[in-house]
Amino acid sequence: MIATPTTSRKRQKQEVSKDYLKLVMECPLRTIRSKDDHAAAMKVLDGLVGREDLSEGQLDYVEALAHFVADYERESLNKHLRELTPSDVVRHLMEANGMNTSDLGEVLGGRGLASEVLSGKRGLSKTLIRKLSRRFRVNPSLFLELGADR
Repeated sequence: MIATPTTSRKRQKQEVSKDYLKLVMECPLRTIRSKDDHAAAMKVLDGLVGREDLSEGQLDYVEALAHFVADYERESLNKHLRELTPSDVVRHLMEANGMNTSDLGEVLGGRGLASEVLSGKRGLSKTLIRKLSRRFRVNPSLFLELGADR
């Protein structure tokens, strides 16, 4: 049988389960725009993810909500990264790796140089970016200052 628009719509209406609709009423499936929306979505997901007794409708809901959460988190991270300066990135990587200024100096070629980079008095040259990206195993573009385009 060839599906017509009418039969397709009928089938879709029949496939929407009550447990799916109950979840939609609790936390609607829509673009997440705020921290409060994100917190509400995470609360719902925390109660569902990992359970082995979910119906097909609940699994569909979890998949869709997780997609909206991932989009929000990706956009939030990108926004945050655009606000960081290269020295902010270096400081974060140092902290994450338990490093101090002397440790960074060993990577860059001197403690004074490391201090100047961290204070923003000295920008990152291609050579310094190469050293940092090798040491922290990150993409060199992470250290580029792109201003408003970043």
